[in-house]
Amino acid sequence: MALLKTSKLVSAVGAFSPSLGVFPSRASSWWSEVQMGPPDPILGVTEAFKRDTNPKKMNLGVGAYRDDNGKPFVLSCVRKAEALIASKQLDKEYLGIGGLGDFSKACAELALGADSEVIKSKRNITVQTISGTGSLRIGSNFLSRFHVLKDAYLPKPSWGNHTPIFRDAGMQLKSYRYYDPATCGFDFTGALDDISKIPEHNVIMLHACAHNPTGVDPRPEQWKELSEVIKKRKLLVFFDMAYQGFASGDIDRDAWAVRYFIEQGHNMLLSQSFAKNMGLYGERVGGFTVVCADEEEAKRVESQLKILIRPIYSNPPMNGARIAATILNTPELRSLWLSEVKDMADRIIRMREMLVANLQKEGSTRNWQHVIDQIGMFCFTGLKPDQVERLTKEFSVYMTKDGRISVAGVTSGNVEHLAHGIHQVTK
Repeated sequence: MALLKTSKLVSAVGAFSPSLGVFPSRASSWWSEVQMGPPDPILGVTEAFKRDTNPKKMNLGVGAYRDDNGKPFVLSCVRKAEALIASKQLDKEYLGIGGLGDFSKACAELALGADSEVIKSKRNITVQTISGTGSLRIGSNFLSRFHVLKDAYLPKPSWGNHTPIFRDAGMQLKSYRYYDPATCGFDFTGALDDISKIPEHNVIMLHACAHNPTGVDPRPEQWKELSEVIKKRKLLVFFDMAYQGFASGDIDRDAWAVRYFIEQGHNMLLSQSFAKNMGLYGERVGGFTVVCADEEEAKRVESQLKILIRPIYSNPPMNGARIAATILNTPELRSLWLSEVKDMADRIIRMREMLVANLQKEGSTRNWQHVIDQIGMFCFTGLKPDQVERLTKEFSVYMTKDGRISVAGVTSGNVEHLAHGIHQVTK
């Protein structure tokens, strides 16, 4: 009888609505309670750029390398690695949960150094991940499940995706001072002061090189002081290294902070990405490393990482890892890669210098030295939101409202236009 009554009710009003206690009509939706989410700030910039018809328009929002003609760039070492892989007629079977072994080993050696004591003593575990974002998510999930404290301290500002990645994994986000708007540089004093007050055993996020979004990195002597304070506070270090080689053009220089912290006894977490430094954006190639106390601990951690990965994506994609491993493990291709990644870094550095030179040529009396001093793909120009808005409306120069530009979008052909626009809105 009850079933009959329910059937009549369903036929009369449709599907069940939790809020009403009845089913909504067929014309309504299961998702009527879902709110419209805010647009992604960077993708929004790109969409506005596409609609602009000005032939001089510039998109300085997207964090992907472009050549001096403003075109996407595929490294020749990548093309050669792809040809070599294709010639072997390899199968497309599943990788293991931890990914391609040849890649994971090369990934760890690239970050820690081929002669690393950590690698020799087998006290690291490195797994292949879905680029840097996937690496950070696996790392934050691991922390959420196994680290007693759930607070993670990010530099202020930090990469925009850090916050949702850690938050969605169940971590609580806090911050420490990092960027000084007055100098467009590193707030070293503020960082040390804030870090010295972080409760013991919490997690601290550090950008290994080419800090995103500011392009502001500590100097080696500042890294040393940061390491000392962090060690005194007994904090767990999580390094994000998305730009090794791409920042300065030197893979060892860019990994200096990571290796120094390990030398000082920090058993850290490390995320790596090969999107920028090999141009493998769409291949989604990354690695996640945990430096442990000993080999036995590393094995236990590895077992749990596999348990975490299995229900998320089961195992990582193969093609990008094969490309990266082939480049890193083939002497000729590795040498070519090191040359090409330096060329990319040098072009970014050259564009910074040309922008400042053209600003001075325009007659700007402001101090733009921070544009040269910052490093990597991104630059915090110091432009205010109203100035950014004018740049977009009057000069068709697109960037995020915080004044961050992707220097990769600057070329020898458009740098004068950019300098002219910046001078007009800042003079």
